[in-house]
Amino acid sequence: MRWIYRVEVRGGERIPADGPCVLTSNHESIVDPFILAVATTREIHYMAKAELFRFRPVGATLRALGTFPVERGSGDQAALSEGARLLTRGEVLGIFPQGTSKQLAHRTWHRGAARLALATGAPLIPMHMTGARAFPFRTRVLIRVGHPIEVSQARPSVAAARALTEQLVRAIAEAEAA
Repeated sequence: MRWIYRVEVRGGERIPADGPCVLTSNHESIVDPFILAVATTREIHYMAKAELFRFRPVGATLRALGTFPVERGSGDQAALSEGARLLTRGEVLGIFPQGTSKQLAHRTWHRGAARLALATGAPLIPMHMTGARAFPFRTRVLIRVGHPIEVSQARPSVAAARALTEQLVRAIAEAEAA
């Protein structure tokens, strides 16, 4: 990925060297998870749309890479439980809160990352990527890592998750501007 995309990471030192965290980024392209992995030496576990797992060879490959399915738009409890289990073990979870890489006029920011951060107390790491949409052409991708959002473990109510998601959206926008 570094060679194809000429990836530059700014603020990578803000990603914790150990302990749980949720890497949260905008979503430009289907290759975003592979590019985002360049930002840290730690293994990143991703939630990916369940549709990708329906073709067995693809699903087996994704699982081998530490990815697990999520039924989007349903508040998938199994996926949230798996994410919480990984964070409780001190792992890194990668989530694209926009839920899709499709260029739509308006993309809703989903609350799953905030819910997991609240349930586990794991910090949210806001990130912004630019340039990934140019795949497969050799281009430059810039990953900007924002300041971690420290989260106290609390009941992940809808109101608390909504407020934390709004804070995350602002932090990703600030990372983009940095």
